[in-house]
Amino acid sequence: MKKHHLIFITVLAVIILFYKEYIALNLGIFGIFLSILTYIQTKTEFKNRTFLTLFVTSIFSSLAFAWFGDAISFVAVFISLFLLRFRGTYPKLKPFLYIEVLLLNLFTFLGRVFNIEQWYEKSRERSFAKKLIAIVLIPAFFITIFFFIYAFGSDHFANIFKDSELEFQPLTFIVLAIAGFYIGFIFWNFGVERFIFKQNRYLNDDFSGLVKIQKPTFSFLDIDSERTSGFISLSALNILLLIFIVTYNYEQFFEITKSADSLSAETHERVNAVIMSIVMAILVILFYFKKGFNFDEKAKSLKISAKIWIVLNAVLVISASLKNSEYIINYGLTYKRLGVYAFLAMALIGLIFTFIKIQKRKTNAFLFNKMFWACYGLILVCSYVNWGGIITVNNIKRKDFADNYHLVSINYNEKTLLDYAEKTGNLEMKNKLQERIMSYQKETFLSKILYYETINIEKPKSK
Repeated sequence: MKKHHLIFITVLAVIILFYKEYIALNLGIFGIFLSILTYIQTKTEFKNRTFLTLFVTSIFSSLAFAWFGDAISFVAVFISLFLLRFRGTYPKLKPFLYIEVLLLNLFTFLGRVFNIEQWYEKSRERSFAKKLIAIVLIPAFFITIFFFIYAFGSDHFANIFKDSELEFQPLTFIVLAIAGFYIGFIFWNFGVERFIFKQNRYLNDDFSGLVKIQKPTFSFLDIDSERTSGFISLSALNILLLIFIVTYNYEQFFEITKSADSLSAETHERVNAVIMSIVMAILVILFYFKKGFNFDEKAKSLKISAKIWIVLNAVLVISASLKNSEYIINYGLTYKRLGVYAFLAMALIGLIFTFIKIQKRKTNAFLFNKMFWACYGLILVCSYVNWGGIITVNNIKRKDFADNYHLVSINYNEKTLLDYAEKTGNLEMKNKLQERIMSYQKETFLSKILYYETINIEKPKSK
């Protein structure tokens, strides 16, 4: 299919799926639809292992959103779909540049859409699509803008449409058509500028032969001086970090904490310090191990010092995770405490890739390329798992279980809380849960969140 066919099919899908509906199951269906359409449109030679993996993750991300309908699942669907599309069109482009491509296309839509010859392929006959643009979409765009202007200026004008009992909602239809066109245009007709292709050459994981020539970073320092400076800096930092680890662990595990609030504050402060320490550590290593310096045979002592520093930072991560575990054992699970594990895991992954970079003599871009996929993997994991259910199941065993907190602040735990309300005879909680579940189950098919469809509740008998 041609680009304009794909764009208008997307517009039609948006209108059918989202007209007079909430964002829920319909977005999951839309994600699966775009994934399959992308797979069909992608050339056979581009359907490599990475593309097929992204196709699978796009399908599962769409299913995850249909199941939960939460923010992290939405992010996973959004990223998965655009990664799949970009990978199927420009497979040699580094994934880190996909962010730049997406941002450019999001903000250059108005300039590119009027370049009709670029995305609308001419045909001898005057097609339906061309009529749709001229007769429907362009007038609808201007009508929508002026409708909002007039609605702000006159309450009676706005109420004409608010009070209308007509089933057809022209404004909703127009807005969805424009939104669908915007999504379809960016998804199927994104542009990659020349300067991005030039940047792509500098993001390879391995060095080229010319880069292996050793040159000093600064004109006022020679290679020997820079090597010596790096060794002294990293050796001093190792000693400083070793002292910090000792004092850090003493404060964490030997000093008595007076209250939960002080323990919470201390834990977050120390985790922030650990993450900042690791980010700075990686940046320092990237500063010293760049270009030809990676191939300096006289820099063995510098490499050993850098590896020691990475190991010490890994010890720091483990210490922080142990403290977070102690905090969870004493006061239970929350989203933030799980988030601490996520950030520490990413920090540890960053250290591992930094170690590999030094050991295998990789470019600095290698680290950014790998961390991009690691972040994507973290988002996928977060979108697939019912963390609210895990939190509630873990905390419900505690004597200090805060039932109201889990009812209000934790999501997708209704099954567990219903059992808890039954066992404890908490009729107020049971009624609130049943009302919430029934409100979701009453939604129309496309507005449903599938998680709530799996919960069986006693519906009140009609008199």
